[in-house]
Amino acid sequence: MRKVFHFDSAPEPYVAGAAVLCCFDHRINLAVRKFLQRNAITQSDMIVVAGGAKTLASPRNDSERDVVLEQIRLSIDLHACRRVILMSHSDCATYGGLPRFKGDRHAEAAHHKLELERAAEVVQSEFPHVNVETYFVNFEGIWNLKEEGSREPSAAGQPKSGRIGAFTS
Repeated sequence: MRKVFHFDSAPEPYVAGAAVLCCFDHRINLAVRKFLQRNAITQSDMIVVAGGAKTLASPRNDSERDVVLEQIRLSIDLHACRRVILMSHSDCATYGGLPRFKGDRHAEAAHHKLELERAAEVVQSEFPHVNVETYFVNFEGIWNLKEEGSREPSAAGQPKSGRIGAFTS
């Protein structure tokens, strides 16, 4: 074997600050990483699959849901995780992208809110002792479904501030 890349990493076991289920779409990767960092989640168990929370809310088949639930279970059992973060995002191809909603970003956001609520119910019923958080990622920021009092994700034309905002319907 030949070493091709050097890095230093702590070899000790860790406690996961969260198990994070999100889509593998590269467009959201940086936003998700920055969000976790901003929220002091430095050690996360990343569950990265096509569709993210869709795999729990409306999976293509039961095995898809089972695989994701097993990953969450392993995060809980192996890394003492007590927090699960579920994410979905705008223009996700597993939902048919924005064209499925005829370009209506509000209809898309409303659909994702229902999907994330359904995914949270699945996780909470399977693992009642963990805290479940749900977030919608669009190309302006990350929106928390549980925080009230702010504007909802906008349609095109709103300033792209990149801030993390609350998502309400």
